[in-house]
Amino acid sequence: MFTQPQILMAASAVVLLLLGSVHLLYTFRGNKLYPRDTHLERQMRVVSPVLSNQTTMWQVWIGLSASHSCGAIFFGLVYGYLALAQGEVLFHSRYLILVGLALLGAYIYLARTYWFRLPFLALLLSTTLYLAALLPNFS
Repeated sequence: MFTQPQILMAASAVVLLLLGSVHLLYTFRGNKLYPRDTHLERQMRVVSPVLSNQTTMWQVWIGLSASHSCGAIFFGLVYGYLALAQGEVLFHSRYLILVGLALLGAYIYLARTYWFRLPFLALLLSTTLYLAALLPNFS
């Protein structure tokens, strides 16, 4: 039987797992992450970044989108697993708790500053669930 903190932490992880999975799907299927301006897309496919002429801005866009998705999926899988299968390890590790909170905080900042409303709200939900899972440790 799982405890309430385990369920809350797993729910927090599932939010990131879903966000990352949908983002990865959108990266490689459909056009949801394409620019609305087709001229811009064409330019991204031929222009290289200053950093290297061995890639294009389009390849960078796809690669960064995919790796970003993988990070959210990784968080969801690892923290979900730890919450449900290794709760003692997770809830008694200040390091793991702080790393998870720092990542969620960074994602919230990025979502608020650079993304749009839905991921921002989903990340607020995930962080709220995460913090609620920790409340029994502070009682």
